Amino acid sequence: MAVTNAGVPTGTRLAQLPTPLQATPRLAHAFGLSGRLFVKRDDLTGFAVAGNKARPLEVLVAEAQRVGADVLVTGGAPSSNFCAAAAAAARWAGLECVLVYAGAEPSARHPNHAAALHWGAQLRWTGVADRASVDAMLDATAAELVDVARSPYVMPRGGASPLGATGFHRAALELTDQLGADQPGDIAVVVAIGSGGTAAGLLAGAVALERRLAVLGASVSRPPTESRARVLDLAAGCADLVGGPPPEARDLLLHDARGPGHGVPSDAGRRAAAVALDTEGLVLDPVYSAKALAALPVLLGSRTTDASLTTVFWHTGGLLDAVAEWDR
Repeated sequence: MAVTNAGVPTGTRLAQLPTPLQATPRLAHAFGLSGRLFVKRDDLTGFAVAGNKARPLEVLVAEAQRVGADVLVTGGAPSSNFCAAAAAAARWAGLECVLVYAGAEPSARHPNHAAALHWGAQLRWTGVADRASVDAMLDATAAELVDVARSPYVMPRGGASPLGATGFHRAALELTDQLGADQPGDIAVVVAIGSGGTAAGLLAGAVALERRLAVLGASVSRPPTESRARVLDLAAGCADLVGGPPPEARDLLLHDARGPGHGVPSDAGRRAAAVALDTEGLVLDPVYSAKALAALPVLLGSRTTDASLTTVFWHTGGLLDAVAEWDR
C-alpha cells in the first residue's frame, strides 16, 4: 500500500520520512526471540529532538495554521517530550507557544524544560503536581489569550487527539511499505503507551490494513484499564477522521509497564536499555522506550519462540529524558 501525505499542506513537513526500519538480530538473540526483530527508528525523525512527536505535530501545526491561530497552547509535566517538541514546532512555524506545566517551577530544570524555554515558550504553572491539573488550565489559558485578541490553538497533553493520531495511522502504512507486501508470518508491533496517541494511530492503521499488524502496548503512564479505554477511544476518533473501521477491544494487547511509577526509571528498563546499547548501539529513554523494551518478552509470551513471527519495536525517542537520567 502506498503511503501518501494527503491532508498535510506543503510546508508543514517536520519529520524526515520514512524513518529507518533497522534489523536488530543481536537484540533479538539477547531477548530469546526466534523470529526477526526490527526497530522502527522514530527517534530519528530529524526535527529538533522531537522523536515520534514530530508526527502528530505535523498534523496539528497544519491545522493551527489552517484556522489562523497565532499561538500554540499545550502542557504536561516539565519533563514532557511533547511540550519541548511543540515549542520547537511553534518557533519553526512562526507561532508563539504557551506551555502549562503541572506543579511549581523546580529548582533544577529537566533538559526538556530547558529546551522549551530556549525555543521561546512562555510558561504557566498549575501549582498542583498531578498532571491532570493541566487539562482545565489549558482551556482557561486559551480563554485568557482570546481576551487579549490572540488566536490560540489548544493541543491536549501529548498531542493525543484523534487528529494527532492520524500521524501514526500514516506511520502504520509506512511500516507495511517498508516490510513489503510479501512479508511472511504475523507482525507484532510493540510500543510504549503514555498519552495514547501513538498507539491509537497505529491501532487504527492496523485495522485499516485488515489487522495485518498486531499492536502490543506497554502502558508506562496509566493503569492498563485506563490506557485501554483511552487508546480505543482515540483510535475510533482517528478511524472516523480517515474513513476507516474502528478497532475492537481485542485488537489491543496491554501490559502494565509502569514499574515504580510514571516518569520513574525501573530496574527492568535500565537492564533493557543497557542491552539495547550493548547489542545495537541504541539509546533508550528510561520513561518510555526502555520500559517498553523490557516488556517485550511478556507481551510476546510464548511467541518468543515462534520463528515465523516478525516483531517491530517502535523507538519513540526521548533523548533528553535519557540525558536527564545520565545526569542524576
